[in-house]
Amino acid sequence: MAVSLGGNSGGPMSEINVTPLVDVMLVLLIIFMITAPLMSHSITIELPTANPKTKESEVLVPPLDLAVKQDGSMYLNDQPVTEAELRAQLAVNAQKSPQPELQIRADKATEFKVVKKVIGNAKDSGMVHVGFMTTDAPKG
Repeated sequence: MAVSLGGNSGGPMSEINVTPLVDVMLVLLIIFMITAPLMSHSITIELPTANPKTKESEVLVPPLDLAVKQDGSMYLNDQPVTEAELRAQLAVNAQKSPQPELQIRADKATEFKVVKKVIGNAKDSGMVHVGFMTTDAPKG
C-alpha cells in the first residue's frame, strides 16, 4: 500500500489560495484612494456644536380643555361652545406653533359616537395632540 503526500491524490486541498483575497483588497484600496478626496468639502462653513447636556427652553403651551357632558353639550376651557365654534377654535389652535394639546374630558355616560365625532373634528382641523382625561381608580 503506497501513501502519497500531496500532489494529485484527489483528497481535500488544505492550502488557502490568497491571490483572490489580495486582488479584492487592492481593488478596494484603489477605490478608497479615488473617493477619499471627494469627501472633503470645498466650501468651508462653521457648523454649530451640539451639547447634549444643555436643555433647550421648552415653550409651555396650555392645553385646550374640552368637557363633553352626557347630553352632548361641550365646553372648551369652561366656556360653552357649539360644534361649529369648536371646529373654528380647533382650526385656529392647529395653526399655532407649538400646537397645544386637546384634552378631552367626557362624562362616562356619554355615547361614544359623540366623542368619536369630536375626535374626527379635531383631526379634520389639523390637531395632532389629542388626549383623554380620566380619574384614578380608587385603591383598595
